[in-house]
Amino acid sequence: MVETITNINGFINGIVWGVPALILLMGAGIILTIGLKGFQFRKFGYAMKNTIGKMFQKQEAKEGEVTPFQALTTALAATVGTGNIAGITTAVTLGGAGSIFWLWVSALLGMATKYSEVLLSVKFREKNAKQDWVGGPMYYIKNGLGKNWKWLGGIFCVFGGLASFGIGNAVQVGNITDSINTAIQAFVPAAAEQRSMINLVLAIILMIIVGIVLIGGIKRIGAVTEKLVPIMSVIYIVACLAVVVCNIGKLPHVFAMIFQGAFNPQAVTGGAAGIGMKLCITWGVKRGVFSNEAGLGSAPIAHAASSESNPVRQGLYGIFEVFMDTIVICTLSGLTILLALDDATLNYGTQGTTALNAQALGTVLGPQVGALIIAIGLSLFALSTVLSWGLYGCRCWEFILGEKAIKPYQVIYTAVILISATMDLGLAWDIADTLNGLMAIPNLIGVLLLCPVVFRLTKEYFAGGKTAKAKR
Repeated sequence: MVETITNINGFINGIVWGVPALILLMGAGIILTIGLKGFQFRKFGYAMKNTIGKMFQKQEAKEGEVTPFQALTTALAATVGTGNIAGITTAVTLGGAGSIFWLWVSALLGMATKYSEVLLSVKFREKNAKQDWVGGPMYYIKNGLGKNWKWLGGIFCVFGGLASFGIGNAVQVGNITDSINTAIQAFVPAAAEQRSMINLVLAIILMIIVGIVLIGGIKRIGAVTEKLVPIMSVIYIVACLAVVVCNIGKLPHVFAMIFQGAFNPQAVTGGAAGIGMKLCITWGVKRGVFSNEAGLGSAPIAHAASSESNPVRQGLYGIFEVFMDTIVICTLSGLTILLALDDATLNYGTQGTTALNAQALGTVLGPQVGALIIAIGLSLFALSTVLSWGLYGCRCWEFILGEKAIKPYQVIYTAVILISATMDLGLAWDIADTLNGLMAIPNLIGVLLLCPVVFRLTKEYFAGGKTAKAKR
């Protein structure tokens, strides 16, 4: 049965993540970047000032809303997950050091894509039966392109609703249990024999936490993520910077590996690894999209709940989101393992695990501390992702089946945690990759068809002054 699922998923994945899909993802970013005249670069300083620069300002939201910062942290909680640690390690081991370069390219273009997605989600959002703001690709497709296009929004929701069990649940929970077991075994080697029992206990704890938070809705999720995201990011960034600083002399060589490997992977990894340029680009872009979710249409679902009424101002958070997730955190993950580990340890051509990240940190902080930091950082990253994707899946099934689908979905989503704790991670990653690609297709069709709206609102906002409100 598992072999059959693996084969079917492998066939679909080959199509979804083939050359046409990569062209669609990168092409959408290029079209939006050109149409916005390099907005993410020209207005980068303005975007940072009006997003992270307002982090410590008091913000208020009405019932059914969250503050702009809570909307950001809810979206960041979903994007900053296992993809930033385990995902980058996999990209490097299977795509070579050059995959980091293509990760950067996808992020720079992805800033324009996510800005556009977030803008459209606020522009075309609506109130549901509970008077909560709801939005995302399904709503900007339906309300922006017209009700005749509702079927396309429905397709996105089917893929998004299913993806929530993979990218948002199975992958995250599996990596939590894996990293915690690694940390426990670093202190108590004999604990390896109790792995199944430890996984069961962890699964039950996670089920209780996720169930309590999800029942509280978007406001409770926002309240939790605005505290979790800064804490988890600082812990991990500081640990990675310690490794970079201690290996600063190797930094020029590693950057040379990244740039050379981007266009000639075998010159860096050796021909035996079988890593070609196509594989390098594919893993770089796949892991970039998996990590920052630009083009997937998931994050706009969280941003639609913001108390910010101006689509452009909320869209700026999309730029910051991709920058922090990929340019900062993913880059540090990649640099850490490339600086601290040799080629034999990385074993190019095989799928890397979080054990490599722990080993890299351990070269400077000690094996036990390294394992502990990866366990804490990855667990917080993954838990926040589980919470946010619980919201995304909920909104997707609500769009298709109505409000009656919310409670059953939340019960099933929480119960799946128990299965995810013992699921094969390799298969979970592969299925999540496939569903990510499938989500992106209807979303990007909607974004590209609505890009004139993005261009117009952006032009009006800056033509009318920085405090002007784009027309609703």
